[in-house]
Amino acid sequence: MQHRAFPATASRRLSGFTAATGLVAAAMLLAHSPSVSAQAAYPSRAIKLIVPFPAGGGTDLIAREVANKVAVSNGWSIIIDNKPGSGGNLGVDAAAKSAPGGYTVVLGQTRNLAINPTLYPKLPYNPEKDLTPIVAVASAPLALVVAADSPYKTVADVVAAAKAKPESLNYASSGSGTVAHLATELLQKTAGVKFTHVPYKGAAQGSTDLIGGQIQMYMSSVPTLIGFVNNGKMRFLAVTSAKRTADLPAVPTVAESGFKGFEAVTWFGTAGPAGLPKDLVAKLNAAFNKALQDPEVKKKLASQGTDALGGTPEQFAKLIHDDIGRWAPIVKESGAKVD
Repeated sequence: MQHRAFPATASRRLSGFTAATGLVAAAMLLAHSPSVSAQAAYPSRAIKLIVPFPAGGGTDLIAREVANKVAVSNGWSIIIDNKPGSGGNLGVDAAAKSAPGGYTVVLGQTRNLAINPTLYPKLPYNPEKDLTPIVAVASAPLALVVAADSPYKTVADVVAAAKAKPESLNYASSGSGTVAHLATELLQKTAGVKFTHVPYKGAAQGSTDLIGGQIQMYMSSVPTLIGFVNNGKMRFLAVTSAKRTADLPAVPTVAESGFKGFEAVTWFGTAGPAGLPKDLVAKLNAAFNKALQDPEVKKKLASQGTDALGGTPEQFAKLIHDDIGRWAPIVKESGAKVD
């Protein structure tokens, strides 16, 4: 589904005239070279930004907000192309198999760029070989919540209960192999305890069962949970980012709660197919970085529970590489399977 977001050094033996003539001819030849003229005019047509999840979801909203600013600021035309399916793999694979001309890019995230390489036994693409990182766009913490009437007031309370009765506490996630599922698995490993995982297809039923007492805790995104907290149905215990979030200053991090070094976030970033020319990568990187520094963009992203990032293509490449290695053992130890 597509939506338009917006709009040689000359020889010394040559005479001055001959050298000048040669330089002019060379310049004319370069100017009419298809590859050079195409890149100089880039973009000469609409850029397609693939979002590997449905329209209206968190990834889609981030993509539209940032793409709109990039388009307006640069006078470009950017089309959002939603290609959901297979945990985000279909959209990323489509971008990986596109022509490396700078006209197809994808907004990937932790799951399909860092977790799925281990989770899926036959992933159709390799994030580090088949894609060209452009820029890290945003990151979003998760939050650990309990029901409002739960006896657990802190993460330490939950851990103590799990140590007293291993596997007696049930926790919900929106699906096996999701960042929320694996973040809770990481918490178990860090704390040396064992919970019982109850995966749901989506967030709604997990929230209902937490409030009803069938589930003792739930890890999900802040926007998914904050309405229940504000209505007095749930209580935040901690956020999973390295630092407290600006919109929840009173909620401690898991690291602050006695588990030093703990961090588990969902990040988002743009990438193109392998072989994307460096000058086009630089142009796209600069355009996205400029958009991410805009105060209004930062404000709107913050309202969706995300923080604007930015940076170099090399930094984003390192993030992907490091997180593939970081999540691989957690995926294997969790026994996570895909349907």
